[in-house]
Formats: sequence, C-alpha cells, structure tokens
Amino acid sequence: MSRKTASTPAAPASDTPAAEPAGRSQTARLADFMCFTIYSANLAYSRVYKPVLEQLGVTYPQYITIIALWEEDRQTVKSLSEKLFLEPSTMTPMLQRLEAMGYVTRMRDDEDERSVRVSLTEAGRQLREKGLGFGELTVKASGLPPDEFRALQRAVARLRDNLRDARK
Repeated sequence: MSRKTASTPAAPASDTPAAEPAGRSQTARLADFMCFTIYSANLAYSRVYKPVLEQLGVTYPQYITIIALWEEDRQTVKSLSEKLFLEPSTMTPMLQRLEAMGYVTRMRDDEDERSVRVSLTEAGRQLREKGLGFGELTVKASGLPPDEFRALQRAVARLRDNLRDARK
C-alpha cells in the first residue's frame, strides 16, 4: 500500500522562527526548520541505503571510507577523517574493523612515524566494485530526474561547506 503525504504550502525556510506577534498567531512549525528537513532527509536516505549496506556487509561510514580510499589510496587517518567529516577518534576503531574484515591495511608512514597511512586491499577494491550501481537506487528512490538530483546534491554540498566555514 502506497503512503501519500499531504502537500504543505511552501513556507519560508528558516532555522530561526520569525518574530512572534502577541498571541503567537504565527508559530514556526517543525517543517519550517531547514535543519530538520536535512536531518529527516538523511534518515530517509539511510533507510533506502540500508539494504545495500547490509548486502555489502558494511556500515555507511565504512562504505564511504572504502570509496574515499578508492579515489585516493594511502591516505593518512587525519586526511581521511577530514574528508569524511569524522573525528580521528571515530576513525581508528572503524579502520581496525575494516582491517579485520580484510578491506584495508594500516601502516606507519615511512616519512613521519606519527602518521598512519591507510590503503585498500584487493578485497576492498572488489567491495567498491560490488557497490557500483547502487547510486542509481537512491536517485530512483528520490523521485527526482537525474539532473535535478545532481543539482540538489551540489546545493546541499555548498550548504554544508558554507556551514562548516561559518564555524571557523
């Protein structure tokens, strides 16, 4: 059974409710908050992706680590954590699990022993190849045409980068 959602009129996007007149005749609703829209879209996206990740036998952070290493192998833990927006203290246990699974190797950097470099194994490269094509699933599930999906992805990435830079 298909679940229909009621269409709501577009309200100005805000994360700060407008000044309230006496009697609170204009109360900001949850749907008016950009942060909630992004948060709930992330949860919905994760539900679509969950069967794919289960089929691959990895978590989402593990999967994006594999992709990042496929794009650029032999990265330091620090550079990986920055690229993936994860704390280095989160990366280490996850990389240990990926290493135990046979997908990555971790080695001290020859030039700087304080740094650990992470590389994909052949099994890690094969996992990446196995995951190719799953992106089409999320585009289809979004209900957006591919060009609109890509434009939205670029806009959300720009929003993320602007918010990250605003904290500095």
